[in-house]
Amino acid sequence: MTTLDTHPAQAPETAGPAPYRWRWPALFVILAGSVMELLDATVTNIAGPTMRADLGGGTSMIQWLGAAYTLAMTAGLLTGGRLGDIVGRRRMFLIGAAGFVVGSLLCAASFSPETVIAARVVQGLFGAAMVPQGLGMMREMFPPTELRAALGMFGPVMGLSAIGGPILAGWLADADLLGTGWRMIFLINLPVGLATLAAALRFLPASRPARSLTLDLPGAALASLGALLVVFPLVQGREYGWPAWAFVMMAASAAVFALFGRYESRRAGRGRDPLVAPSLFRKRSFVGGLFTGTIYFAAFTGFGLVFNLYTQLGLGYSPLKAGLAGIPLSVGMIVGMGLVQALRGHGRRLLHVGALIMTAGVVALLLILGAEAGPWQFAPALLVTGVGSGLIMGPYFEIALAGVEPHEMGSASGTLTALQQVGAALGVALLGTVFFGATGGDPTAAARQTFWVVAGMVALTFLAGFLLPRQTREDAEPGH
Repeated sequence: MTTLDTHPAQAPETAGPAPYRWRWPALFVILAGSVMELLDATVTNIAGPTMRADLGGGTSMIQWLGAAYTLAMTAGLLTGGRLGDIVGRRRMFLIGAAGFVVGSLLCAASFSPETVIAARVVQGLFGAAMVPQGLGMMREMFPPTELRAALGMFGPVMGLSAIGGPILAGWLADADLLGTGWRMIFLINLPVGLATLAAALRFLPASRPARSLTLDLPGAALASLGALLVVFPLVQGREYGWPAWAFVMMAASAAVFALFGRYESRRAGRGRDPLVAPSLFRKRSFVGGLFTGTIYFAAFTGFGLVFNLYTQLGLGYSPLKAGLAGIPLSVGMIVGMGLVQALRGHGRRLLHVGALIMTAGVVALLLILGAEAGPWQFAPALLVTGVGSGLIMGPYFEIALAGVEPHEMGSASGTLTALQQVGAALGVALLGTVFFGATGGDPTAAARQTFWVVAGMVALTFLAGFLLPRQTREDAEPGH
């Protein structure tokens, strides 16, 4: 690992350690790991109906394919970054990538709904061990003059993944390569993952563990339990006729999160490392960011799932055609995030404009649903929805972190990243339940009802956005 020398007597002020030699190949290794994880976060949105037809199970099985992965990612993200600091980021990246490959193999070898959902949990946990290490390694490898360019590569790569992922998943599920059917969407991770591991061993820098840090495993367990107590009854409650235990579990989640907050405060008071800095919850801007992010990520992720379900179950699209039909949504999101870069000085107003545009796109889509509508009819509404979503997503993290002090930044950014996964799981659970609960033999009516809920959630995102600061910290400073 390369380190900055903090002792001026040992080196001239104008001299510094040479940048890490293999930093650009290492960046592509980090990007490969992120792409692999991002693709697998969404492939079951396309392949879910095909997987259910093969493995059996109720409609909740389709929801659990996504929710199990995102909940496991949430649980892992809460500790994955800290583990990288403690045992070394390169080591944790290798462990995460190897475990992700094993989880992918287990997914492909699944023979029942229970086994594939358990394998998705394995994927999510190891993905959470791998992905958080990238930013830390990049800050170690790149000098400040190159870091912005390196970070800038994530946007285009993630954008291409968002477009190509559904198409790849649909094509692999339809192609039935070597008689594997849907299993190839996971088997493809084996050569990709093994190549990533080999390149990681060669190019990633070794990092120095920070032995003074400690893990907050009880805090991570409480936070994960609180999320599970919300998501599980939302997914399963409908199939069991909404029994009393479903509502008891959802109520218990509030008590668990309250216990989590109390535990974190006591842990910080004893001078130990909390999972989440308690001081963050005394900042209106950060709490507003939590509300805004949860609603938005739930709305966007659930919208994508329901659109894919509608096109396949309602219109009879193949997985590939469903993936192609969703391309305008991804393209629109890339366009929206590009606009943010040009208009970032407008701060919170971008998020509000994005919420209005996204709402308009969702309403336009639900008004044209029907057997006579096809991919070309859906495209304008999906494009508008994507542009609005990109205008929300683009400035969100910077604005939500604007009121956070420098010493709280690590805890705050980790919490918001984990919240993104929680919101995604809630969206899959809530909107999937609305769709399947309203089907009644008419998927079009069910999709229409669900998209009205999505429009309402985006409107709530607009209102919650008023809790956020008007500008990012950088843009609020004089001279910006």
